[in-house]
Amino acid sequence: MSLIHHLQQVADYRTKPHYPLWVVMLLVIMGIMSGCTGSRALESFVERHQSALLELMELPDKRLPSFTTLRRIMIRINFVSLTRAFNDWAAETLTVTEGEQLATDGKSIKASVRDYDKSYQDFISVVSDVSVSQGVVVGLQSMHNLATSEIATVQSLLEVLDVHGACFTFDALHTQKKLSSKSSIAEMTT
Repeated sequence: MSLIHHLQQVADYRTKPHYPLWVVMLLVIMGIMSGCTGSRALESFVERHQSALLELMELPDKRLPSFTTLRRIMIRINFVSLTRAFNDWAAETLTVTEGEQLATDGKSIKASVRDYDKSYQDFISVVSDVSVSQGVVVGLQSMHNLATSEIATVQSLLEVLDVHGACFTFDALHTQKKLSSKSSIAEMTT
């Protein structure tokens, strides 16, 4: 199935949408793949390619969503549903070969930080596995640091990916002795 088909499976929270949710997500994905790292850069990308995108996607609209529409929708999107759709698409589309290197790491989402002035901040992270040779993300999972840890999130992501024979790299956080008493990452990847 295509990426668009998987994006169409993401739960839409809106009651009267003007643009289909998959269109907004596809624009964001294409913008990010083109090097857009912020909302304003994404707006420029959409404006620059608007006529070609409207024609390619066969949309009835005369224009694509504005900066504020893109931002408003992406802030409220069901990230769990989006993650599931992405992981399903990646599993169907991408192949991880024997011995391939997968870099695993978590990155916090800047705009999600709460209680920034306290010793233990509240934020959301995205943990991803990236194929070093292919240069693509093969799986991802969200993590809310007050609800779970990066270690548990990585273990959950590895179960979802179900990859065998690959060489995973992790940061030092994953070398804790406590892991040896549980089902360790090494056991999960063999």
